Amino acid sequence: MKHLSHQQRLALEDLLVDLWHARNSGALGRLALVSYYEVRRWARMAGELGLVEHSAALVTGCPHPDRERFLDQVDKLIAEMEQLLNDDGDPISGVAAPLHQQAHDAARTAH
Repeated sequence: MKHLSHQQRLALEDLLVDLWHARNSGALGRLALVSYYEVRRWARMAGELGLVEHSAALVTGCPHPDRERFLDQVDKLIAEMEQLLNDDGDPISGVAAPLHQQAHDAARTAH
């Protein structure tokens, strides 16, 4: 993976916050919209083709049998995006990581 620019990191963090908020509030439509359009756009610009495919498959792949399976896939997408931040090696990520984890934990326990 290449090093993320400062702008790419900020955009990725914004996307994660948007996904966590939608996940926490149970906004399935918002999760689908952000996953398909915004995450794919960011991933294409960052050259993260695996993330492009994963975010597209979340919405356009086989229908999800139920809400929980869709949310499981959203959680995997979020984890993949978080891993990009962690793998980037930016010293700021060490400071921001606890905040990311708190938001992620709040989203998981909300439902």
